[in-house]
Amino acid sequence: MAETTASEKIENYGYKQELHRSLSFGDLLVYGLVFMVPIAPFGIFGGVFQGSGGMVALAYAVGMVAMMFTALSYSQMSRAFPMAGSVYSYAGRGIAAPVGFLSGWMILLDYVLIPGLLYLIASIAMNSLVPAIPVWLWLVGFVVLNTVVNYAGIEMTAKVNKVMLIGELIVLGIFLVIGIVALAQGKGRGFDLTPLYNADTFSWSLIFGAVSIAVLSFLGFDGISMLAEENKESARAIGRSMVAALLLAGALFIAQTWIASLLVPDPDELIANGDPGGTAFYDAARVAAGGWLASLTALATAIAWGFANSLVAQAATSRLLYAMARDRQLPSFLAKVHAKHGVPVNATLLVAAVSLGLGLYMASREDGITLLSTLVNFGAMTTFLVLHVSVVVHYLVRNKSRDYWRHLVAPAIGFVILAYVVVNAQVAAQTLGFVWLGIGAVILAGLIATGRRPQLAAISEVEHS
Repeated sequence: MAETTASEKIENYGYKQELHRSLSFGDLLVYGLVFMVPIAPFGIFGGVFQGSGGMVALAYAVGMVAMMFTALSYSQMSRAFPMAGSVYSYAGRGIAAPVGFLSGWMILLDYVLIPGLLYLIASIAMNSLVPAIPVWLWLVGFVVLNTVVNYAGIEMTAKVNKVMLIGELIVLGIFLVIGIVALAQGKGRGFDLTPLYNADTFSWSLIFGAVSIAVLSFLGFDGISMLAEENKESARAIGRSMVAALLLAGALFIAQTWIASLLVPDPDELIANGDPGGTAFYDAARVAAGGWLASLTALATAIAWGFANSLVAQAATSRLLYAMARDRQLPSFLAKVHAKHGVPVNATLLVAAVSLGLGLYMASREDGITLLSTLVNFGAMTTFLVLHVSVVVHYLVRNKSRDYWRHLVAPAIGFVILAYVVVNAQVAAQTLGFVWLGIGAVILAGLIATGRRPQLAAISEVEHS
């Protein structure tokens, strides 16, 4: 049975199977789609529009290609090491344990901060719809609700995911149909190719700068790897579900941003002055069908980011903390698994507490959303760079693989694209990201100096086919 095989593999690495193996390929696919949020561009459309000079669809297309190479590398490493922890586990076992620690530290910048970002965006959106309820109260409500669902077990999280995904796809379908009809009726600019390519403004540096923002919508497919120890099928299901989720989400992102770009009421104004209120997508929806569609898309964004996306983000983050604590690279209390629900209970509660505190603090800052967004993206991108290196080192160097496409060419292409994105990212993100990396390096040096050099459980022989 697939479940027994998977459990035996975990035990071969020196671990005990503690998390519940109950997720199918379909569950993993839904999880990845919900984590990415099919309507994710609704919330950041204005920023990507400005950054890309109006070529939003192109920015998302390039982002999908970049993430596809990353998904291929995830697929290879998840088959080699079918366990929770994502890049932390892959880099630690594929290269060396200290590299794994730094990778885990960098991805924490993404995983620990992103629930707080999601709660903040959703709470501000809900406050705009219901001003009588303050932002902080919406934030508390979202955190408590998601924590209760995640505490109930991964099975409950999976069930809620399916309901939320259906709701998001219905709203997206309504927008796409009404948007296409509106364009056919002469609203907006009508159909053209400028969202994909505009010769007057095109430059690769411009597009990749926009990709560094748009990529926020794709973050989440990698979260599927955090559920490797709750996957009841073969290890291949992890990689296949990542690629499938990325392709489906990417197609939806390109379609909705193309339609919305053609409905933007004043493109030049949006490019010149940006979208400080975060309402550009809703303004485009208003052009298509009036205030009701604008309100519907705003409400859907709030629920998707504040409940659906943050629900799975909290689940993924708790698994990362669990994996690092299990290897004694974080406090051991984070490795505690609930006897009945089979979830890393202390890690789940810690993520909730950090998200609540961070969200409340950032809500008091004018640049809260921007600051959190840049940190989240930089942490993810730098970690993905290490993932590509891990594939080459583990398969090509260590195991002498001759599959040069999957183990050299594809990771190299993915590395180059992401490196260009990181170089073109905002200076603030680069500065804060490297400060975080420096703190991690100091902690690592302290661990080594005190005789606690990061080590992982025994590595077993694994088939690489």
